[in-house]
Amino acid sequence: MKKILLLALSLFVSFLSFAEDGSRLWLRYDSTLVKNITLQIDSTMPDDDGYRIEGHTVSARTEMGLLYGKYAFLRGEQGESHPYFHLRLLNHWDNLDGSIERGYAGKSIFWDLSTALSPFGEENEALIHQYAEANASIGINGTVLNNVNASPKMLTRPYINKVKEIADILRPWGIKVYLSVNFGTPKALGETKTADPLDPQVRRWWQRKAKEIYQQIPDFGGFLVKANSEGQPGPFDYGRTHADGANMLADALKPYNGIVMWRSFVYGAKHKGEDRVMQAVSEFAELDGQFRDNVILQSKNGPLDFQPREPYAPIFDQMKQTPQMVELQITQEYLGQGDHLVFLAPMWKEFFSHVSPSRLQGIAGVANIGLDKNWCGHHFAQANWYAFGRLAWNPSLSSKQIAEEWLRQTFSPTLQSTLQSMLLRSREACVDYMMPLGLHHIFKFDHHMGPEPDGFKAAYPIEWCPVYYHKADKQGIGFDRSSRGTGATRQYCEPYRTLYDSPTTCPERYLLWFHHLPWDYRTLSGRTLWEEMQYRYQRGVNEVEDFIRIWQEARPDVDEQRWQEVNDKLQKQLRDAQEWRDVCIKYFGEIHL
Repeated sequence: MKKILLLALSLFVSFLSFAEDGSRLWLRYDSTLVKNITLQIDSTMPDDDGYRIEGHTVSARTEMGLLYGKYAFLRGEQGESHPYFHLRLLNHWDNLDGSIERGYAGKSIFWDLSTALSPFGEENEALIHQYAEANASIGINGTVLNNVNASPKMLTRPYINKVKEIADILRPWGIKVYLSVNFGTPKALGETKTADPLDPQVRRWWQRKAKEIYQQIPDFGGFLVKANSEGQPGPFDYGRTHADGANMLADALKPYNGIVMWRSFVYGAKHKGEDRVMQAVSEFAELDGQFRDNVILQSKNGPLDFQPREPYAPIFDQMKQTPQMVELQITQEYLGQGDHLVFLAPMWKEFFSHVSPSRLQGIAGVANIGLDKNWCGHHFAQANWYAFGRLAWNPSLSSKQIAEEWLRQTFSPTLQSTLQSMLLRSREACVDYMMPLGLHHIFKFDHHMGPEPDGFKAAYPIEWCPVYYHKADKQGIGFDRSSRGTGATRQYCEPYRTLYDSPTTCPERYLLWFHHLPWDYRTLSGRTLWEEMQYRYQRGVNEVEDFIRIWQEARPDVDEQRWQEVNDKLQKQLRDAQEWRDVCIKYFGEIHL
């Protein structure tokens, strides 16, 4: 433990020579504070890596608890704290060639095709140490190193050796490594004739592979699997079920205490033509109770695909005998990507207000980290990495508390209140200028940046097309998922089943998600639906204009490099918000009028 604390201090000292480029993240502590901490083991405390802080003394039962407590002390905490979730994981969608799917901050910090199979140099190793320290400082204890659209090469010996090298760097910081695996790997590598999960040769292959991994990495965490979704191979290819596939892998990992995280993002396979938001429940509900005890179902917070706003995914209601964890997206695939300032803690708190954390085994976040100097592409996107870790440790924290913590550690104290206002308003502003009142999935094809409400391509499945989701016509707009439409509301437990089923009781934030309504439908404001849409599109633009004003006024208290880089991003965000407003109002206005 002393070695790790000294390493943390040395990393802090090395940061002092960096330009103010955002590379220090929130790790900007006064070095005298680091030297002024007393650490003590207390065997009477719970064995969960929690800590207790009294004055300058940090107590914990474990060494990791002392490390977590040290960072808590540095951000000003006092009292006792314990992690809510045992599994607090980042999911990296990093490819072996160094590219990152939905990455907006440069290339992978782990993978580079030209050097992937050679040892890390000192600079690369130091970078991963900094990554590990940042995660440890907010309690993250696991990381999936590669994309869920996984390459079969990931499980070949040279890459397993590379994973061991990464695991050895991360281990002292309390971080286990996990891998995304391609379900068809043994067949794709030519080592079996099939990937059928009930085939004895296939089962033995996975058992041998698990043994090989654990010989190299004894504390390896397990596998994350995307199967039978968006063209990925899976058990359906052989007439088997998700339980058959997950259980085969779980049996291979069980002797080593490994787990399988099986994703429920499965549209486009078994239930083609069904309302896409219903497909996860349709595929999994009948399998509840059939999974091994080391299988965890990993589901996105919403039933569609990380939209700026979605109701919670009903699969969390339906799977009562299967352990579950929630998957959140830290990287801003549908929220302006690396160009927009959008603080995501309010979105995640909205999810937890509907799905009790007590129903979950863990929490996973799709990472927004890359080789950019500021790690996340946008200086304020660092707040989302931070917020994810803090909510994984304590989901009862408020968005305001998390914003205050991050700002206090990242910017001048004189800016706390003004920048906090900007952070806390930013997600709602994004919803307003992109898709107010429950509109959703009207982005441009493939890259998901910018509006395309008229989007339709015959070559695509209809459920990938924006026109499928807004269903605007002369009569009105919105997707009817009520009991009179697709019946998606029936997948929810009460009180939400009844609440969402009627437009008079459905919260307006989800109105067009669940209902197709006339243009002259009267909203709570007294405005017609069409008037309310126009109002909210404009309100979103107004908010971004105000963020620019706040940032302009903050200039004297922000270093020039960060100020200029954020200002450039805000100017781009304003142009994008105006484009969303203008394109959508024009398109829907032409249909309406």
